[in-house]
Amino acid sequence: MTARDVGLPDRYPASGLPAQVTIWEVGPRDGLQNEPVTVPVQVKVEFLDRLAAAGLPVLEATSFVHPRWVPQLADADELFGLLSRHNGVRYPVLVPNERGLDRALAAGVTEIAIFASATESFAQRNLNRGFDAQFAMFTPVLRRAKAAGLGVRGYLSMCFGDPWEGAVAIEQVVSAARRLLELGCDQLSLGDTIGVATPGHVAAMLDAFGRADVSVDPLAVHFHDTYGQALANTLAALHAGVSCVDSSAGGLGGCPYAQSATGNLATEDLVWMLDGLGIEHGVNLDALVRTSAWMAAQLGKPSPSRVVTALGGCSRATNPPGQC
Repeated sequence: MTARDVGLPDRYPASGLPAQVTIWEVGPRDGLQNEPVTVPVQVKVEFLDRLAAAGLPVLEATSFVHPRWVPQLADADELFGLLSRHNGVRYPVLVPNERGLDRALAAGVTEIAIFASATESFAQRNLNRGFDAQFAMFTPVLRRAKAAGLGVRGYLSMCFGDPWEGAVAIEQVVSAARRLLELGCDQLSLGDTIGVATPGHVAAMLDAFGRADVSVDPLAVHFHDTYGQALANTLAALHAGVSCVDSSAGGLGGCPYAQSATGNLATEDLVWMLDGLGIEHGVNLDALVRTSAWMAAQLGKPSPSRVVTALGGCSRATNPPGQC
């Protein structure tokens, strides 16, 4: 039986790429926060369990933001009470401020993420804070989180373009990123929130970080696929040395405060590319495709993932040819 029989690409490793990539799965949080339907907490828990069983090492489980702002994730406390934490799997959560941190600590969270903006306009819309004021808001969150032994990730939105401000200067992004790292973030995810980046832009951005003496090691990338560039942009980031990539099972996602932001890079599409390049990631594509097809059924709509569509949402390893 060949690799193609079980729904895997032929492997042709390329030089200059990481040997291993960490996939930071954001589907349960970023993927579901913009869905118009109410997803029952039991379905969310099963989604997380299925993703863990598929081998994903990091599952961003939910957000401890006020339910008024993201009602889809209003059940964060209940979810964490029901969650079965799989050995070796990390379950970070998003927190917006100290109140969110209080809830996360009470739930027994061990990793958090904060979300900042590279632009004034999006900071105002997403955080009700100005560009500079957002860092003042995050300072006590970082201080308390680090004192409690939590890992902290920083998200930086609108790195490649802003729907209200247009083009965003690379130097502005690097400056904002350095401020988050100096506050104590262990990792920083650079977000193409509205999906306008292209591979050359990604390469120029990461080159600018290097020229500013910011190591690529703490950097991750978070691409939306608005113009079909997410995989190409990811490959450009890998060539620049990035080894952590955000993606969403089934391509779920968007941003409730940026209507032009469509779905995230689909985790299945990312895994297919990594498999073809011979890059280790630890994810079972077959199980992941079944999970995303199952979740699409819960949501009542087809998955936008090309790989889920191509494989038909079933196992080619366990079903005869023609029955997928």
